[in-house]
Amino acid sequence: IEEVRALGCSFYLDDFGSGYASFSYLKDLPVDVIKIDGIFIKDILEEKSSYAMVKSITEIAHYMEKKVIAEYVENEAVMVTLRELDVDFAQGYGVGRPLALQKLIQPSY
Repeated sequence: IEEVRALGCSFYLDDFGSGYASFSYLKDLPVDVIKIDGIFIKDILEEKSSYAMVKSITEIAHYMEKKVIAEYVENEAVMVTLRELDVDFAQGYGVGRPLALQKLIQPSY
């Protein structure tokens, strides 16, 4: 990982909090960005435990100088909550619908 990072690449830890992803990965892997699993994001407004997990992951990641992405952001209310928790980036239909790559790179002349 360090050799590839020296070339200018960044490493992202995807689906953090699900399956085998644990806080020990934050300690042991030199990743730059933590992407919080959507299972916590989709329930963040209804489940106190999801809110606490997102808050905890974000605080620890920031303490370790890592950025945080929340996936599965489906509406403005979730976006507001994530802003309050200082999550750095959001991904999901609440941010924007997927677009074909060709539509993103079309010349504007």
